[in-house]
Amino acid sequence: MRFLIKSLVFGLMAVFGVFTLGVLFTAAAYAYLAPQMPAVETLRDVRFQVPLRVYSRDGLLMAEYGEQRREPIAIEDVPELMRLAFLAAEDDRFESHPGVDHVGLIRAALNLVATGEKTQGGSTITMQVARNFFLDREKTYTRKLTEIFLAIRIERELTKDEILELYLNKIFLGHRAYGVRAAAQVYYGVDVHDLTLPQIATIAGLPQAPSRANPITNPTRAVARRNYVLGRMHELGYIDTPTFEAARQAPETARLHNPVVQVDAAHVAEMARLEMVARFGEAAHTDGYRVYTSLDPAMQGAASRALRAGLMAYDLRHGYRGPEAEIDLRRHDTDEALDRVLAQYPRVAGQLWPGVVLEANADRATVYVGRGQRVTLNRAAVEWARPYVDESTRGPAPRGVSDVVRPGHVVRLLRETEDRWVLRQVPAVEGALVALDARDGAVLALVGGYDFYRSNFNRAVRAERQPGSAFKPFIYSAALDHGYSPASVINDAPIVIEDVSLQGEWRPRNYSGRFYGPTRLREALAHSRNLVSIRLLDEVGVNRVHGYLDRFGLEPARHPRSLSMALGSGSVTPLELTRAYGVFANGGYRVEPWFIERIENDAGEVVFLNVPRRVCESSPCEAPAERTIPASNAYQMYSMMRDVVQSGTGGRARALGREDVAGKTGTTNELRDGWFAGFGGNIVSTAWVGFDQYTSLGRRETGGSTALPIWVDFMGEALKGQPQRRWSQPSGMVSLRIDAETGGRVTSRTQRAIFEVFTPEQLPPELPREAPGPRADEHTPESIF
Repeated sequence: MRFLIKSLVFGLMAVFGVFTLGVLFTAAAYAYLAPQMPAVETLRDVRFQVPLRVYSRDGLLMAEYGEQRREPIAIEDVPELMRLAFLAAEDDRFESHPGVDHVGLIRAALNLVATGEKTQGGSTITMQVARNFFLDREKTYTRKLTEIFLAIRIERELTKDEILELYLNKIFLGHRAYGVRAAAQVYYGVDVHDLTLPQIATIAGLPQAPSRANPITNPTRAVARRNYVLGRMHELGYIDTPTFEAARQAPETARLHNPVVQVDAAHVAEMARLEMVARFGEAAHTDGYRVYTSLDPAMQGAASRALRAGLMAYDLRHGYRGPEAEIDLRRHDTDEALDRVLAQYPRVAGQLWPGVVLEANADRATVYVGRGQRVTLNRAAVEWARPYVDESTRGPAPRGVSDVVRPGHVVRLLRETEDRWVLRQVPAVEGALVALDARDGAVLALVGGYDFYRSNFNRAVRAERQPGSAFKPFIYSAALDHGYSPASVINDAPIVIEDVSLQGEWRPRNYSGRFYGPTRLREALAHSRNLVSIRLLDEVGVNRVHGYLDRFGLEPARHPRSLSMALGSGSVTPLELTRAYGVFANGGYRVEPWFIERIENDAGEVVFLNVPRRVCESSPCEAPAERTIPASNAYQMYSMMRDVVQSGTGGRARALGREDVAGKTGTTNELRDGWFAGFGGNIVSTAWVGFDQYTSLGRRETGGSTALPIWVDFMGEALKGQPQRRWSQPSGMVSLRIDAETGGRVTSRTQRAIFEVFTPEQLPPELPREAPGPRADEHTPESIF
């Protein structure tokens, strides 16, 4: 008995000693770690990493940027079944423990004794919050103790709902999804309230191994983990047996859902991202900003379609350059192997599919396009594909399909209908299209190339190219400002210029190679007479015109102080040229292009609101635009550029069926660039086509054949439903009949008379009174005002 009493006393003393040592150790550990632990109070004001999102002006998503996809959710908005599923999977005693689950810790300690391995067993949701917000992922005893102490602190400072809300928003759930709302969107494409019970259980099972056991990467493991969660929910009484059995038998429906981009505007979205980084640094990607742009979704879609169609049409005219690659079909004899090949050739512009030719004869070819699908190309699908020799030369027409493709070729296909596929290739030529609201400079549409994801170089704002004849309106406007009129006559005759800046003798000529003699400015601009423009610049004065360019927002330093300026030998970007034409389009005011309307923070507060300068002729406005050319000048330039469309090089634009459309073609030396810039209604826009390598577009490829069709396609959609603009003749201007040959007042010898509009300073001189003679023909007006 005495031995038993001694043993009991010894045991109690040992327990007390161990307890005391434990307390002392814990106290010492806490005293050591406490100064190093972060302040738990910061969790009350935690800011989750939320991606940057860019929208069109009416709130359609254009792009999302950020490493973490997250949509924070308040705890009261979390469905009850989701809450219960996470508790069942991760911490079923969450509501009762003080931050540390002693049962779980003992289980983890026993596992350590039994296996000698450290595990994460015993971590409560609160401990996971401590780890995810404050600690690294290293498995050490010091970190585990810190985690425990932090969890206890967190439980003292925050409510259970606050802790669970932090957890459900912070936890990583695979495929860039952080938090339950993001996971619902990533795996099932729905909000959390629309998830089914099996889907909820799948998401709740992800925290243990989000990268390795998610339903996309490893669906088998994900289903097993889902069923474990469902089993735990059943054991805990959260769901009944029929519900459990039905959910356990449900098929897994997860697939990867990327953010649904509703507007194809990657170039503008990237412009917005760069602007946000300039304003807010790298926090722009993580602080949940929302950027609303000026883009019109319908116009942007029309711009993308028009540019791609125009570049493809050019490409088809110049022949087939051959397959993108050639593979050995003997080494790729299964669909899986072919899928791996095609994975190296992503779809271009959303419409050009990669494919591998499997068989080919004179009548048809079989092409594998991925995921077990095979399609057929017939003769009509390849009849365009004459071999490319150079930009001005093609080889003979193919006699059969096998003349164009053969087995092993990696090619591009376009799906025209459900059952019809045709051979295509990614255009080597590039282009850009920009449209602004002429009244305030808002960017309505902007496309910087055929496919942003193939080449993210934004040609609309960064490609500095010679504008060619599209520059002539600025020369003419300067001439009007210095006493010339649309009726002024300049001789279209050969000229030889010796200019040091031009490196010797220069003999400019018209595109046609002909000379037309004395020509009125109106007619010369309509038909883009080069020699008239050069002589006009010479007469007005190079320095005088050069100094005039700033009125249009053009940078004088990028344009030569020489007569070559008359033919657009300087450089502009498509956006700069569009801004410059906007001065003509809005009646003489310079407005600055802008594309960000407002910026909101993650709380929905507006942190930036754009107030652009605006043309406000009839009513006061907050920021009036500056008038830089007289209304009479803008009116006369509109009238002359309208004739470019009605009777000149821009004739294809007559297909729009509008009387208010005006513009100018542009073609540069050696046919390297094709332009059309113009306006209709309140929209001013520019299309450009050219090679990034600055090589020739080929014989007969002018601005009228390359850029103008793109411009017409776009404006046809952009102006749909918009009333025609009625230009009012500015006060003080005078309509006068003139001689179409001389530009002077009509006389008895006039063979053809037309009406022209002048300012008082431009009126042709009065003629001496003549004896009565035959009446002039007044029935061939050249312009309608």
